[in-house]
Amino acid sequence: MAPRAFTGARVFDGERILGGHAVCVEAGRVVAVEPEATLAPGVPRERLGGGLLAPGFVDLQVNGGGGLMLSEAGGPADLARIAEAHARRGATTILPTLISDTEAATEAAIAAVAEAAAEEVPGIAGLHLEGPHLDPAKAGAHDPAHLRPMTGADLDRLATAAGKLPCLMVTLAPEAAGMAQIRALAEAGAVVALGHTGCDAGTAERAFSAGARVVTHLFNAMAPMGHRAPGLAGAALAAGGVDAGIIADGHHVDPRMLGVALRAKAGPGALFLVSDAMALAGTEAESFALGGRTVRRDGGRLTLDDGTLAGADLDLARAVRGMIAAGAAPETALAMATSAPARVAGLEAGRLAPGARADLVHLDDTFALRRVWRGGVALGD
Repeated sequence: MAPRAFTGARVFDGERILGGHAVCVEAGRVVAVEPEATLAPGVPRERLGGGLLAPGFVDLQVNGGGGLMLSEAGGPADLARIAEAHARRGATTILPTLISDTEAATEAAIAAVAEAAAEEVPGIAGLHLEGPHLDPAKAGAHDPAHLRPMTGADLDRLATAAGKLPCLMVTLAPEAAGMAQIRALAEAGAVVALGHTGCDAGTAERAFSAGARVVTHLFNAMAPMGHRAPGLAGAALAAGGVDAGIIADGHHVDPRMLGVALRAKAGPGALFLVSDAMALAGTEAESFALGGRTVRRDGGRLTLDDGTLAGADLDLARAVRGMIAAGAAPETALAMATSAPARVAGLEAGRLAPGARADLVHLDDTFALRRVWRGGVALGD
């Protein structure tokens, strides 16, 4: 693929917004981010006509897309379908996420993602197992029948998976996994996250000390934050070395609380955005079946028949706009969708620098998605 330079838009490189710069791409990789004035005269230019060019978004919580849940994915082709649906929405790097399920389903998801990684399916960066080792009292849309304490066999399975997958994130509750198990998972290389738990702040802090370093969808499916009982949410906001995913759709978290979290975890990287997307992502369908229950799409929400939120009807460009509306500087909100989640998962994505894969999103001046490139190739071309 011949070299070319994207010009005519501001550039967000993962940390800063740069004016008057170009992004030079060759053979699917970024080769330079440099002032337009220094471009060699013979380099072909693709003028973008304003807006902002940024790294492709990184989404660490993707339950499904393109009409499929991860639990229904039989192999690399199905995972490619899910990844393609999200790439077209701007998330060019994802962690497919398995909602609490059976041991057989967990093993199948590990095997499918390992096969997809071996085949280098674009966009598949690893696996997120959200459960089944969660607190039944904080099940949310998870099927309580699948929730159970972690056994020695479970720990062995997860530790083995952490060694063979590019990235393994595991969301668990301290009520269902002891501190020794958390420590063993972290030492095996898993990214251990706390979620779906009613644990108190002291227990959360002990779990952080044992190796948990992420909180899954801050404020949701956890004890409310009180002035005498801060719970996991309060412990996460107070802890300096703990990152937290957050769903900025205006339904899961009140915009005022988005602002509170933003100020408590000041600076890019402490909070990161997730879509918590379901099978409906990238489709026009109005409902789908989840474990024998119906999830319906209505007014930007996904709910079970009893009104329980069941994932989110959200893409990360809209989440970026939600954080900006809550008071985030644009570069902070953009980092929350790019370099911050990449850092959390230990991925090379989320930045524009020499050698980086040329996964790019072009946003307009309102931060709405205009166009996406994956490996330097525009989706839809």
